[in-house]
Amino acid sequence: MTRLTTGLLAAVLLAAPATTVAAAPVAGSPATTTSVSTAGWCGISWGSLGKRAPQYTTGTVRDVRAGRHACFDRMVIDVARVPGTVGYHVRYVDQVRKDGSGQVVPLRGAAKLQVIARAPAYNTTGRATYVPADPRELADVSGYRTFRQLAWAGSFEGQSTVGVGVRARLPFRVFVLDGPGAGARLVVDVAHQW
Repeated sequence: MTRLTTGLLAAVLLAAPATTVAAAPVAGSPATTTSVSTAGWCGISWGSLGKRAPQYTTGTVRDVRAGRHACFDRMVIDVARVPGTVGYHVRYVDQVRKDGSGQVVPLRGAAKLQVIARAPAYNTTGRATYVPADPRELADVSGYRTFRQLAWAGSFEGQSTVGVGVRARLPFRVFVLDGPGAGARLVVDVAHQW
C-alpha cells in the first residue's frame, strides 16, 4: 500500500498545472501573460536564424527602448508617421558595423544581434529625429537576463541600425505593432533560453 500511495502522490505532483506569470509590459505595448511551467520552460520555438521584411517606410525612428518579460527581453524601436508597415532585417553577426562608415560597434555579450529598421532616423530635410543621449547605451539593461547592451549604429540611406549585445546566441522573434497613432513599433524579443 505504501508504494501505491507514494506512486500516486508522485503522479499528482508531476501533473501539477503550469503557473502563469504576468510579464512586465514595455511602455506603449500591451501587457503579456506567459505560461511558464514549474521547471521554467516557456515553450519558445522561434529559432535563431535571420528574419526579414523588405518594405521601407518614410516614417522616422523616434525612440529605442527595452523591457523585461518572464521568458524574454524585448527591444522596441518606435517609428512615427508610418504610411505603410516597417520593414526590417534582424540577424546574428560576427560584428555590428556603423551605417555609412563600416566601423565596428563594440558590444558586450557572447553574441551580437544586428537589428536594421527600414526607416530613417532623420526627416526629409536631413534633420535627425532620434539622437540618443549615449549611443553606446540606448537603454539601461543592467539586470536583464538576456540583453547585455543596446548600441546605436546609425542611420544611412533610409535605414537605421541597432546593435544588441546578447548573453548567448538565443532564439528571437521580430514583429511590427501598430500605434501609437499613425506610428508603429518594431519589436525584437530574445528568449532567456532555448
